[in-house]
Amino acid sequence: MEAKQHEKDNLEFFVHDMRLPFRINYFDYAFNFFTSFGYFRTRREHDNAIRTIAQSLKPGGTFVLDYLNVHYAEDHLVHKSEKEIDDVNYYITKWFDEEHFYKKIVVEDDKMEEPMEYTEKVAKFSLGDFTEMFAYQDLQIQEVFGDYLFNGYDVKNSPRMVMIAKKLVK
Repeated sequence: MEAKQHEKDNLEFFVHDMRLPFRINYFDYAFNFFTSFGYFRTRREHDNAIRTIAQSLKPGGTFVLDYLNVHYAEDHLVHKSEKEIDDVNYYITKWFDEEHFYKKIVVEDDKMEEPMEYTEKVAKFSLGDFTEMFAYQDLQIQEVFGDYLFNGYDVKNSPRMVMIAKKLVK
């Protein structure tokens, strides 16, 4: 893991399944950026990940979760696109159903015997879904921004949901 090279006395990196407990009441802050959440197969697995994050925070700790805005993404989805980078061609197809967004990438390179193909899917979680998931784990949303410039969140016009939540002090 490349990050390990940058460890210091006060900076550590771990590879860990975020669905499993880790350092209870330990961190002041937890961050999850660029829609790196939402890839588990079941709602229970997503709930487990939120539980782990909440448990790892000290009481009063802050969790920042950046996620795509489902409503905006549906309205602005580009179904097909192509890119060429360093003589490698990328063919990207996107679509969605009731519960997920999908992205299929086909990579063609003359140096490869056959194209590579990769498909990913991410769950469609709304602000209401996150509010509910957080509440079950004693996290309360304090503020929601609609982009990386911290503009206000608008359900139809904001590309992102950047949610800032606090762990309740009991």
